[in-house]
Amino acid sequence: MGIVAFILGQSGTGKSASLRNFKSDEILHINVMKKPLPFKGSFAETYNGDDYVEIAKAINKTNKKVIVIDDAQYLMANEFMRRSSEIGFQKFTDIANNFWTLVNSITNDVPGDVIAYFLMHTDTDDTGREKAKTIGKLLDEKICIEGMTSIVLKTAVKDGVYTFTTQNNGRDTVKSPLGMFSTFEIENDLKAVDNTIRAYWGLEAPKEEK
Repeated sequence: MGIVAFILGQSGTGKSASLRNFKSDEILHINVMKKPLPFKGSFAETYNGDDYVEIAKAINKTNKKVIVIDDAQYLMANEFMRRSSEIGFQKFTDIANNFWTLVNSITNDVPGDVIAYFLMHTDTDDTGREKAKTIGKLLDEKICIEGMTSIVLKTAVKDGVYTFTTQNNGRDTVKSPLGMFSTFEIENDLKAVDNTIRAYWGLEAPKEEK
């Protein structure tokens, strides 16, 4: 049973930059929008694109213990735009089902020491709550995607300092298990987050390939 974590934040607040301390051979990087990384370097095992079948193949093939799905909300947005001329609600059902299936497959089908991080933009709902950005109301009304995991972190920027928040502020969906993180804000470093999660649940740390 794999672990899913959501890393939420507005564009430019440090989601992709938080990958900077992972070694090149340490993660499977699924680069949905095929964007250059916001730092020097690259990841040896990368899939560039938004094809769910190819993403599933990459996940099933890898032996990496860390999977990062970067700009994951564009899996839904890109599918919507490709099907924007379709009339009716079936496309929204398909979009929701495809994304839900991906998250659920990681929870159910990958080894228990694999952590998949979904990096996603945020949106604000009608009540003023900040949440993961989706397409249409099916995922929002029928399935709270943040409810599919125990870990939701959010990027924050103040006075040029980039951090993650670890607990709910009353207006968002951020959460983490009791005692996993010692402070409300932590350094914007997904490698350090991964180490903390593994230590908390007693998971083996990824091994550097020789």
